[in-house]
Amino acid sequence: MKTNDLIIQTTTKVVFFIIFLFSIHIFFAGHYAPGGGFVGGLLMSSAIILLLLAFDLKTVKEMLPVNYTVVTAIGLLTSLATAAGSIFFNVPFFTHVYSDFNLPLLGVTSIHTAMFFDTGVYLVVVGVTMTIIQMIGGDE
Repeated sequence: MKTNDLIIQTTTKVVFFIIFLFSIHIFFAGHYAPGGGFVGGLLMSSAIILLLLAFDLKTVKEMLPVNYTVVTAIGLLTSLATAAGSIFFNVPFFTHVYSDFNLPLLGVTSIHTAMFFDTGVYLVVVGVTMTIIQMIGGDE
């Protein structure tokens, strides 16, 4: 028997983008308030898991053709490169620097290397979480 999941699938598409945008907000707010790469990554993973609950694994893989193992590797390399960058400048490990830039739409914005480290953490959390979920739910 085929079920009619039109309401939950339509709602999920809207809620997915709301959670995704909140994940990005938490990621950027994490430099000055609670949040950051880990919490933002968990929110992004929960948005993808919501898609998996409304649709099946095959459909979500078609919608988001992402190899989460590669996402994990890229995130890990990004975090390690950012943390190890301090070694090349002969400063203590995990020393972060920042500078103010005048960005066209945002005006004067402070960008620090901690943001790049958090980007790596974000990618690692999303990659590992989704790899685990797909391995558990992927009995074919």
